[in-house]
Amino acid sequence: MALILFLLGALALAVWLASAPRRARRRRARLRAQPLPAAWQAILAARVPAVARLPAPLRRRLEGQMQIFLAEKRFVGCDGLVVSDEMRVVVAAQACLLLASRTGEVFPGVREILLYPGAFVVQRTRPGAAGVVHEERRVLAGEAWSHGQIVLSWADALAGAATPDDGHNLVIHEFAHALDHEAGAANGAPVLGPRIDPRRWAQVMGEAYAALQWRAGSGEPTLLDPYGASDPAEFFAVASEVFFEQPTRLAAEHAALYRALADFYALDPAGWRP
Repeated sequence: MALILFLLGALALAVWLASAPRRARRRRARLRAQPLPAAWQAILAARVPAVARLPAPLRRRLEGQMQIFLAEKRFVGCDGLVVSDEMRVVVAAQACLLLASRTGEVFPGVREILLYPGAFVVQRTRPGAAGVVHEERRVLAGEAWSHGQIVLSWADALAGAATPDDGHNLVIHEFAHALDHEAGAANGAPVLGPRIDPRRWAQVMGEAYAALQWRAGSGEPTLLDPYGASDPAEFFAVASEVFFEQPTRLAAEHAALYRALADFYALDPAGWRP
């Protein structure tokens, strides 16, 4: 009898585990269908003016993605910061803008968002010549970790939301890295949709990256932040910031890059109202 009960229990567990993806899809569908609470709508109106630019159907999809993001991601306050609904909603709105056209999982590789009041210090070691290990201290506003955590300065996240057209947005930058991580190591080559030619993507991104490196090295002014010239992963994140914040200029000055990002995100922000 004990063996039978054990086998029945094991079978029930297997069935429950096998049905987990279906139950997750149903839960997310329910979340997407729920209207955003009035208090959260007020936060968006006051703190995230970029949302007002979206066409109505796209805004509803963004709000659905936010519902899932806020239900599934854990926020952790650091250095004494107490996380509020305002913080959660402001971060979620900016992050989910990247997924506003999608219906699948919402940043499946991200489990936690660590919020600091402002810039934070990280200390790391790096190997040097002859086996010498160097200690480095860096002051950062944000960081995306491959094991499921995004670290953000709340002050910078709030400032990025408040000025949606300067080409700089910390949350967009770090969550672009999160998309990049979905393909493995962040290298500027995220998982591409079936309609995107990977060879064309690599060509366009490679040429734009090389052009930014040349201009940054020559001291020429650039639309894209010269920080994007440091490596392909940073280039993808920097280009994503400009794509969402200065789409008209990006389309005019770097048409192929704009089109590649528009295909990747399945969005055309240059056509949204100013």
